[in-house]
Amino acid sequence: PLTSQSVCCGGGRERRLLGNLAAHLLPSTMAQKTVLITGCSSGIGLALAVKMATDEQKRFKVYATMRDLAKQDKLIEAAGNTVGNTLEIKQLDVCSDESIKMCVSSIPGRRIDVLVSNAGMGLIGPIECQTIKEMQNVMDTNFFGLVRLLKEILPDMKKRKSGHIVIISSVMGIQGILFNDVYAASKFAVEGFCESLAIQALKFKLNLSLIEPGPVVTEFERKVFEDGMNMDLSAADKETADMFVNIYLKNYKQIFQTLGQTAEDIAEIILAENPPFRHQTNTLYTPITTLKYADPNGDLPIDTFYKMVFQHDKVFSASLNFIKMLRWKSRKSFDLGGGRSSQ
Repeated sequence: PLTSQSVCCGGGRERRLLGNLAAHLLPSTMAQKTVLITGCSSGIGLALAVKMATDEQKRFKVYATMRDLAKQDKLIEAAGNTVGNTLEIKQLDVCSDESIKMCVSSIPGRRIDVLVSNAGMGLIGPIECQTIKEMQNVMDTNFFGLVRLLKEILPDMKKRKSGHIVIISSVMGIQGILFNDVYAASKFAVEGFCESLAIQALKFKLNLSLIEPGPVVTEFERKVFEDGMNMDLSAADKETADMFVNIYLKNYKQIFQTLGQTAEDIAEIILAENPPFRHQTNTLYTPITTLKYADPNGDLPIDTFYKMVFQHDKVFSASLNFIKMLRWKSRKSFDLGGGRSSQ
């Protein structure tokens, strides 16, 4: 897999490979495109902003945005001398209409060729222990944040009859997972909104792409985990609290270590010229999401998850360890052999 050092900090065989692949996917004759990315203080947003800004053919002018500019140091360090050239950092809060308007209006001609809606927040745990305000904050950021962006940017794209809207969604927008009730709801809202909008967008020759990662090893996920560890569970019954702590949180890190992707893996997918409307970036999750469509009644995925978590937890844990071993061997083969082994 690609490390943040190989992509963001400028060295290694992997970086050259990515550069060559991106050059193959995107025509060299393409005029420089203006790209606006939200949520660039870390993770997927940061990795993608750096990847596009460091493009050797300078095909992108990247506006990397974040809610709090005090958190821009990591991006500045990773982007190097592209800052002020192919990359500019701007303040944008997806929960503020005024902030979005100010940012978009500061871009020459308000022209945005590619919008990457990446800003988001997570929430895990028993709903009895979450406030309505916390739930509203998740919906306001993950769903209404996207809506605010499009209300400001979509009319200009329609007038030009050109543009690409990329939304970082989640596999949890297809299949809900234990103790991710509100987060899954926000991603389900995003998926339904985009399915409807895509039909209209096609009429205006606009591309709309949903990127659906599985677990991604970023600061975002680490913060969600820490918040879960520190959650006040006094409002939950003992059985539910025990389920959250000793089943969900206990397996959380192992799941991410086994099935997790780096932000750079996902950034590479987004660079494809004509990505499909819906793209799941983690093939290890394909069997899980396939269950959703295999049974029209919806019982199969729920029953499968229930048995996996509560009846066959030892088999589940052993399977994760087996997958982790296979991925470790694959990585080791890549490091020692100088090339990517088959998986």
